[in-house]
Formats: sequence, structure tokens, C-alpha cells
Amino acid sequence: MALKSTGRNLSFDILSRNGSLDEEEAIFYRSNSDPIQSNHHNNDKPARRKRKKKKKNTTTTHSSIPESPTNATVSNSFPHNSSSKNGETSGINGSGLEFSYSQTVLCPATTEVSDPEFQKLRGTAELRQRPVNGSAGGVVGETQTTSFRIEAEDKEDSGVEAGSVSKQRSEPNGNAVPKLQTAESLDWKRLMAEDPNYLFSVDKSPVKYFMEEMSNGNSLRSTTTLGNEKERERVYDTIFRLPWRCELLIDVGFFVCFDSFLSLLTIMPTRIVMTLWRLLHSRQFKRPSAAELSDFGCFTIMACGVTLLEQTDISLIYHMIRGQGTIKLYVVYNVLEIFDKLCQSFNPDVLQTLFNSAEGLASCPPENMRFWIWRFICDQALAVAASIIHSFILLAQAITLSTCIVAHNNALLALLVSNNFAEIKSNVFKRYSKDNIHSLVYFDSVERFHISAFVLFVLAQNILEAEGPWFESFLSNALLVYVCEMIIDIIKHSFIAKFNDIKPIAYSEFLEDLCKQTLNIQTEASKKNLTFIPLAPACVVIRVLTPVYAARLPYSPLPWKLFWILVLFAMTYVMLTSLKVLIGMGLQKHASWYVNRCSRRKHHLHYD
Repeated sequence: MALKSTGRNLSFDILSRNGSLDEEEAIFYRSNSDPIQSNHHNNDKPARRKRKKKKKNTTTTHSSIPESPTNATVSNSFPHNSSSKNGETSGINGSGLEFSYSQTVLCPATTEVSDPEFQKLRGTAELRQRPVNGSAGGVVGETQTTSFRIEAEDKEDSGVEAGSVSKQRSEPNGNAVPKLQTAESLDWKRLMAEDPNYLFSVDKSPVKYFMEEMSNGNSLRSTTTLGNEKERERVYDTIFRLPWRCELLIDVGFFVCFDSFLSLLTIMPTRIVMTLWRLLHSRQFKRPSAAELSDFGCFTIMACGVTLLEQTDISLIYHMIRGQGTIKLYVVYNVLEIFDKLCQSFNPDVLQTLFNSAEGLASCPPENMRFWIWRFICDQALAVAASIIHSFILLAQAITLSTCIVAHNNALLALLVSNNFAEIKSNVFKRYSKDNIHSLVYFDSVERFHISAFVLFVLAQNILEAEGPWFESFLSNALLVYVCEMIIDIIKHSFIAKFNDIKPIAYSEFLEDLCKQTLNIQTEASKKNLTFIPLAPACVVIRVLTPVYAARLPYSPLPWKLFWILVLFAMTYVMLTSLKVLIGMGLQKHASWYVNRCSRRKHHLHYD
């Protein structure tokens, strides 16, 4: 016991020298790592037994604290008795105040709680005891934190509340981690009530909500927006301005194709006859020019195509298409139309190759003549093969359309609906540039001409085979085909322009380029010229009209038959030449007028 008292006096002296306990009564605890206690651990076994007995008899004392926080002064001084030894826990429970602490500190420390601290307590608070570090005479004290839980009750405001016991986590460096305080919970109704712009109708009655909806303006305001002048112009462009310009451009393109077709049937034969006449008249061979070689190549292609088509039995193909039930007529027509477009894209390149070889053959030196002749022959053979394939495709397409018109089960209507709406579906909902729309309009012009050739084929077939009154039915069906094609083209281009933000003025620019092409004026966009090869349609038309002429020839001896053939041929040639002159001069006049008008009004193209 003497050693133990000496150890206590020594600890008190160390604390006194550090100045941590000057005038106040101190509480100090000795840990199990105290060198003094460890030295006398074996000598104090009887004392330890007494302490254990006293520990069992230890009771907790309660001290009452006045309810008024202003009169409450709490100071805790713990005597050096057996209840505070060996790291035991002691607590003071009062009405409204509870202290709990754990002790493992070597160095003594004091804690004093004064009145102002309790005045600030609302709910649950935590006080931390600062560690006291001291060292003297080779004794090193370890620092640890002692946490005090203070639970204060406010009987006047909230009544008696049970406080939960929680301890604060200590880090290895001895610093206590501050406890995070929870934010105030979000009260949605209170927040919406405090909102000065509270416009929601969560608390409104149905009648009040309906009356507010009645007075809030446009009833579709939640799903639509107010338009502006630009939107209005866009609507009127789609409905009125663009259809007019689009149809005008397609019609002019149709007449350009028709003029090229008539040139093939009138100008080209005339030039070939004049070349042969000059050759026979001069009786000496002269190298032909590039234009003459080109005309000769086109005449060869057309002659081969007509000869092969004459060997084709149209009635057999007609019954094959009509009698099969596996594939519908509109499916056959759509497949043939796809191949037709492929040939339209490929055959111009083949013909350009032929014309290039003709140019090289006309201007080559004599030593390279053999090479250019073989090259021209190869290109000529390729052009003949491509044109014949295209001619058969167009003939099959014309026979399919004739089958639909003659049928009495609404096959024509099914064909028009499926074909035209498939065209809308495949074109409208795609992204197009201005150049692509330019090419698409030209394709529509060529398609319009091909439909005219098909209608002529149907007319010829009716002349040859129809019985009874057929002209009215044919006229109504032909008109239905043209009107449907025109409406579909207008709808297609109107919505393509709408979705791709193309102004109607672009179609006027396309028409200006087409007029310059008609006048043979070179433009910067020469690659966007209308390209049409009339060889395949010409072969089909000649193949169809030849039986009609043959059926009208009188039954007479051969000399008279040849005479009537020449007469019919001359009459046809004069009519076609007159039509060629009329259409050609009309296109030239219109093109000159339109180009001059555009040059005068460069910034306002075709506002009509």
C-alpha cells in the first residue's frame, strides 16, 4: 500500500508540474500499462481481492439536477476510492442529465461542466475530453479520449425522450472524428407552400382545375408550340408553291425526253441517209466523223433490238404473266421497274463509252487505226447487248401493265396502289441532298416517258385484239394511271423537300439548268444534266406499231403493197418530223425565255 500511495503521489506530482490541475479537484485513472502498477502487480494480490469484493458492493449514486438550466451547476469530482480503479466505469444519473465515461488513461484529467454548456444543449449532444500529455522522470503517459454522453431533456417543449447511446470514433493520432449532423428532412408540402411560384394543382379541387384549364389559353398548348412566319411559309410551300414547280419541271423534262426520242426516229435516219448519199455520189471513201460514227452505232443498236423483239411472241408472254398465280402482277411490275432503273443508270455509261471510241476512231492516226477499230467494235457489241436487255425489260413491263388494264378484278388499282405507295415509302423518309433531289426529278421525268410508251403499247394491243367498245375504258384507265403518277410525284417531292429543308426556289434552279441544257449552254453543274437513252423505248414502240401498220395494209399484189408501205412510212416520217420541229422549237423558245427571265431576276427565281 505504501508503494501504491507513492505511485499516486508521483502521478499527482507529474500532473502538478504540468500545470493541468492547479486549483481544481482532479480525477485521474491508472491504466494497466502504468509502470508503477505493473511493478507491484504481484505484491498486491490481497488488495486486488478486496477491490473485487468492493466492486460487487459498489452502487450508483444519483444526484438531482434542478430543472432550470440557469441554476444548474454541475461539477464532478471523483474521490480516489476503489470504485474508480483499474479502468472501471462510473456514472452519475440525474433527472435530465447522464454522464457515462470509460477510462483507460494513464494521466489524470479533469472535466468540468458549467451552466452555459447546459443552456446550449437541445436534444442530444456530445462533449469530448481533450487528452492531457505529460512526461516526467521517464514516465510517458498515453493519450486517449474520454467521451461523455450528455442527454438533456426539455420537459416544457418535448417531454421525456429516451436518448440513444453512441460513441465517437477515435483515430490513431488521438484526434476525434467530428460527428456528422443530419440535414433537416425535406418536407415537400412545406416546400411547395413556401414556393412563391406555386402553380401546381396537387391540392386543387377538380372544379377549380377545370376552370383554370378553361381560362389558360390554347387547349393544345402542352403538345404544340406557337408557329411563326417561317412555319407558315413552310406550310404554304409544301401545299402550293413546291407542287407547281415540281410538276412544271417534270413536264419540261418529259418533253425533253420526247424530243430526244423524236430525234432518234427522225434526225438520225436522215443523217445516215445523207451520209450514204454523199458516199455514193462522191464514190470515194472518206473517214467518217465522230458524229456519223455515233449515228451509225445508234442505228445498229436500234436495228438489232427491233429485229430481236420482232421474233418475240407477245401473246405467249402475256398469257404466261396472266396465268401464273405464284407472284402477283404488282410484284412482277415492281421487280421489272427495279431492273429498269438499273438499266437507266448503266446504259448511259455504256453509250458514252461507245461515243468516246467513235471520237478516237475519227481522229486517230493511221498506224493506230486497227486498235481503235477493234475497240469501237467491242464497245458497239456491249452497247447492243445492254440495249437489247433493257428493251426486253421494258417490253415485259408494258405487257404486265396491259394485263392489269385488261383484267376485270381490279388488278390495275392494286398495281397503282402498291407501286406508288412503295415509291413514297422508299423515298420520302430518307435524307437527301440538293443534288440527289435534282437527279430524282430527272428520274421521274424519264419514268413519265416510259409510262407513256407503255400506254401506247396498250393502245396498239387494243387496236389489234379488242372487240366491242373499248376506247372509253382505255381512256379512263390511261387517265387513272397518269393522274396517280402525277399525284404521287407531287406528294413525294413535297415531303422530301419538307423533311430535307429544301426551298421551292431549288426546283426553279433545276428548271433553269434544264433550260440551259436544252440551249446547249455549258454550266458548272454539267454532271447533273438530264440523261436519257431513247434506244430501248424506241425499239419497243417500233415493235408494237409494226403489226398495227401491217394490219392496215390493203390486200394487193406485192408492188402495191410496197407502194403503200412507202406511203405509210413517208406519212409517219412527216408527222414525226413535224412533231419534232414543233416540240424542239417550243422547248428552245421556252428555254430562252426562262433563262433570260432568271438572268433579270437572279434573286427571285420564278415567283409565280
